[in-house]
Amino acid sequence: MHAFDVLGDPVRRRIVELVAESDALPAGEIAARIGDEFGISQPAVLQHLRILRESGTPRSPPRARGVCMPWALARGARAMRG
Repeated sequence: MHAFDVLGDPVRRRIVELVAESDALPAGEIAARIGDEFGISQPAVLQHLRILRESGTPRSPPRARGVCMPWALARGARAMRG
């Protein structure tokens, strides 16, 4: 899947925006916020996270608890904002 296809979805764009605001959000926190904003289930949000992960967008280092979502793309988004 190409980057434009991946980021063409408003849910995935919002996920990237959330991560741009904070380098390391737990996947559960992302799922809760996106679920509330878009009225979708946690499994649906996790599917969007999977698509982003498979596209190579996030880099998730191992953590002691949970999954952390720091993304190179999010850092780029912050840099573009100035």
